[in-house]
Formats: sequence, structure tokens, C-alpha cells
Amino acid sequence: MSLLDDVLSHNERFVSERQGRIKRAPQKKVAVFTCMDTRLVDFLEPAMGIQRGDAMVIKNAGSAVLDPNGGVIRSLTVAIHALGCDELFVIGHLDCGMVDLDVEQVEADMLKRGVPAEAIGALKPDLAEWFGGFRDVYANVRRVTQLLRDNPLITKDVPVHGMMFDPATGGLEMLEAGYP
Repeated sequence: MSLLDDVLSHNERFVSERQGRIKRAPQKKVAVFTCMDTRLVDFLEPAMGIQRGDAMVIKNAGSAVLDPNGGVIRSLTVAIHALGCDELFVIGHLDCGMVDLDVEQVEADMLKRGVPAEAIGALKPDLAEWFGGFRDVYANVRRVTQLLRDNPLITKDVPVHGMMFDPATGGLEMLEAGYP
């Protein structure tokens, strides 16, 4: 049986056991921007007291914002202005895979798997910048938190908090409180 078959079989059982619907807008009126690291799945939200339906959760590699008008900003803008979020959390984590990312190795893997060299070359200005790796998880959270606070699409009445998560213990560390 393939992984796809396993997923579909599990989903059929899952759907038959579900009850009720949850509203689209987040009940706690909060948006969380964090990393896509697998260790955060079903761990970060419970560590924050967040359950299904409580928050908008936006994820990408390294909790990085590389484009001030890109997908992360678009998602956060929708969360605030269309779905009623009135508070944002930027949450990085210890032992992040984007720290000192080996871009040359990733590029070699991409080429080996058939990604055309022209497609890689088109990533501007270069692959390392496009990936958005960094050396310091704390500095990255502070940078992203400030970038969001300075973005004109995220209004000043929305506090933006920066936090660090420990994927080993579930502990949260406050880095930048968004309240005055």
C-alpha cells in the first residue's frame, strides 16, 4: 500500500468520526507566523494554548520574510483585514534548518533531481538570497518582527510579538513584545 493510499484510507475514517463545523475567522483573533519545521506540528499550537479554530497559522521555511509584498505579507494582511486578527506572533525556533543552509548542496540536489539549471539561475539575485537562510535564529525573528511592524499593510493597532520556541521542550521565550 502506498503512502497516498494510507492517507486516503485514514482520511475516510477521520471524516466519518468528525462532528460539527468551526467558524472560518479565528476565535482568538490571532495570527501566528512560524516555520514549517515538522517538529512544530501538533506541538507549537498546544504549547501556546491554541486549538483548532483559534488562530491563523502561516508557515514557511525559517519563518523568513523575503519579499515585503509577497505571500507571507499577503496572508497576514488577509488574516488582519478580512478575518479579524488583531494580534500577530512571529515565532522562530531553536535548531532551525535554515541556519547556515548549505545552498551548494541544495543546488546540487535540485540539479540531480532534474531541476533545470536555467530555472535555478532565474532565482534572483542568487540562490542563497532566494532561500533566505540566516546564521542567527534570534536575529531573524527580530528582523521579521520589525519588518512586519514597519509594513504599511499591517496597521499600527496590531501588536506584533517576536518569540523563540524550543522544539525539544515546548518552551517559549519572549524576544519582542508588541505592546507599548
